[in-house]
Amino acid sequence: MIFGYARVSTKKQNLDMQLDELNRYGCEEIVTEKESGAKKDRKELQLLLSKLRKGDTLVVYKLDRLGRTMHQLVNLLQEFNDKEIHFVSIKDGIDTSTTMGRFLFHIFGAMAEMEREVINERVVSGVAAAKERGKQGGRKRAHTPEQIEGMIKMVEQGLPKVDICKMFNVSRATLYRYINEEDKNTKNLK
Repeated sequence: MIFGYARVSTKKQNLDMQLDELNRYGCEEIVTEKESGAKKDRKELQLLLSKLRKGDTLVVYKLDRLGRTMHQLVNLLQEFNDKEIHFVSIKDGIDTSTTMGRFLFHIFGAMAEMEREVINERVVSGVAAAKERGKQGGRKRAHTPEQIEGMIKMVEQGLPKVDICKMFNVSRATLYRYINEEDKNTKNLK
């Protein structure tokens, strides 16, 4: 079966041009949606995707009607490929039932992978640059250095760890981490 999907971002926009093209293509059922492409939970699209079966074809007027990011598109196209569902984007000239269409699908996959790697590289270099500037990532400690020092002194004085935990509202695991960090710092000074 040939399904069509048409989407506009706002309720004020018109679907007519997309519907004309989808009808001209020969879509047997057309699903329309007036939602932003940035929204992940597009209900009509999700319903349509659940209807698609092996051998079906999904037709859109343009790729951006289906997804806003390369990552979204590649994931959907991979899902279609895995389920042996054909995909056609009229305006972009993509038809995954053809050799050229499958080739374009693989190019999209490579581009999405490259996009993920570039983002990952930026994150890693950003973290490294922040460390060089003395910035430390993660959550702030729940206790001040003075409080931690007080806990360590109480442990050294032999107070029960359970009582120390209650007094400072700290878990046993955190108290033991503070103790281990203090032990490491003491060894480094020697």
